[in-house]
Amino acid sequence: MEELDLKELFEIFWNKKVQIILIVLIFVVVGIIYTVGFTTPMYSSSTTLVLAGTESSSNENQTSETITTTDLTINSKLVATYSELVKSKNILGQVISNLGINVNEEELRNNVKVTSVEDTELIEITVLNRNAEYAAKIANEIANVFKEKIAGEIYKINNVYIVDEAKVETEPSNINHMRDITIFAFIGLVIAAMYVIIANMLDTTIKTQEDIEKAIKVPVLASIPMYNVDMEKLKKKGGKR
Repeated sequence: MEELDLKELFEIFWNKKVQIILIVLIFVVVGIIYTVGFTTPMYSSSTTLVLAGTESSSNENQTSETITTTDLTINSKLVATYSELVKSKNILGQVISNLGINVNEEELRNNVKVTSVEDTELIEITVLNRNAEYAAKIANEIANVFKEKIAGEIYKINNVYIVDEAKVETEPSNINHMRDITIFAFIGLVIAAMYVIIANMLDTTIKTQEDIEKAIKVPVLASIPMYNVDMEKLKKKGGKR
C-alpha cells in the first residue's frame, strides 16, 4: 500500500464520517447501558487514624503534654506494621462479631483498603460496601477495635487516635457516568479509525486520476468525463427533428 499524506488521510476519514459517527454512537449507547444497568453501586467510607504519644496503657489516666523525638521515631516505624495489623484476622474477626454481619474475614479483607500517608503517622482505613451505612459502620468499628487491641493486647500502648470518623456517603464511588461514557466513546472512535484504515487498505478499486498514476506509474494525459444520458429522451428528441 502506498503511503498516505495527511490530506489523503483526512479525505478518507471525511468520506467515511457517517460510518465513524455511527460506530461512536453505538459505543456510547453500550456505555450508557453498561454504566446504568450492569454496574453494581459500591459505597466507600474512610476513617483516619494518627499515631501520637506512646503512652503506656497502664498509665492511661496520665496525660503527656509533649511528644518526644523518640515517640515520633517509634510511631514512624510502627505505621507500616499497623497498616498490616488493621487487616489481620484478629481485628476483622472481632469487627464481624461486634457488628453481627454475615460476612467472612476474607471477604471483608478484600473490601478494606489501608493506606498510610508518606512521611506522616496518618493511617486511612477505607471500606467498600454495597450499603453506604454498612461501609461507614464497618470502617468506624475497625478503627475502634484496632485502637482497643493495640492498647489492651498487642503493644499495650496508647498511641492510636481517631482523627476523622467515617461518614455515610450518598454517591457510589465506583460509578461515574460521564467518565464511563467518555471511555466508551473513545474506544468507539479508535475502532472506527481502525475500521476506516483497514477498509481503505483492502479497497483496491481505482477511483481517481491519482490512483491510476500510482498503479501504473505513468502520468495521465487526458480523461474523458462520463455523463448519465437518458436514451429514451434522446430518441424522442431525435424523432422530433
